[in-house]
Amino acid sequence: MSDVKWIKIATDIFDDEKILLIESLPDAYAIIAVWFKLLCLAGKKNNGGVFLMNDKIPYTDKMLATIFHMNESTVAMALSVFEQYKMIEIVDGIITIPNWNKHQTLDAYERKKERDRLYQEERRAKQRALIGKSSEKSSDKSSDVAVSDIDIDKDIDKSIYIRAFASEKVKDAFSLYVLCREKNGDKLDHNQIKLLADGLKELSTDPEEQLSIIQKATVSNWKSFYPVTKKAEKKATRKSSKKNAFNNFEGRSYDSKEIDAIEGRLLSK
Repeated sequence: MSDVKWIKIATDIFDDEKILLIESLPDAYAIIAVWFKLLCLAGKKNNGGVFLMNDKIPYTDKMLATIFHMNESTVAMALSVFEQYKMIEIVDGIITIPNWNKHQTLDAYERKKERDRLYQEERRAKQRALIGKSSEKSSDKSSDVAVSDIDIDKDIDKSIYIRAFASEKVKDAFSLYVLCREKNGDKLDHNQIKLLADGLKELSTDPEEQLSIIQKATVSNWKSFYPVTKKAEKKATRKSSKKNAFNNFEGRSYDSKEIDAIEGRLLSK
């Protein structure tokens, strides 16, 4: 079993009768230190409170003293006290902590780890199946290509850039544009769609204008988005310049007497 990173310690442990009795002994704190080191070692081994090295070799007083960086006599005395108070049991020369799993509930911890492992395996299996279906439609299939979880997530979530637009009409038009591009053989990845979305936002933040830009790009089979209002402005500018081509000079103003005189001369001819 793999080791665990924590063990449960009751907050009233120093009110326990056995600990109170130990505190009355000589070298009490050294003995208590041995007890906590034993608990931590049991959690690290995660072997049901059975002290075996590599699941084969029973730990001796000397081995524990070396691991705990303590005197062998102190460790031996502590183990003798623990055995006397039924805090440990020696079974066939092997040190054990009675009811370890009951108090630590490590079996529940292991079940949770197993559930997490199975969940991750199931999630990855679904992702592989999704990638398998996608690769079957692609012309360049390869069974040797490994797809990472990051690539899968990017392929699944590339529509997030479309969903970022507030207008439902803009979302639908953008999706239709992408669909038309892919129908024409242009497979757009998430980076390309992000660039298109960012470009559209730079061209305009007005939903109506964004909709016009997307619709124009769709019907024109454009590879990107272009402003549609600038063309209209250029046409209006060209029309205006043509209309005033012969009106570049300031006209002379006439008063009423001059106008009457000009009319008289024209009528006399």
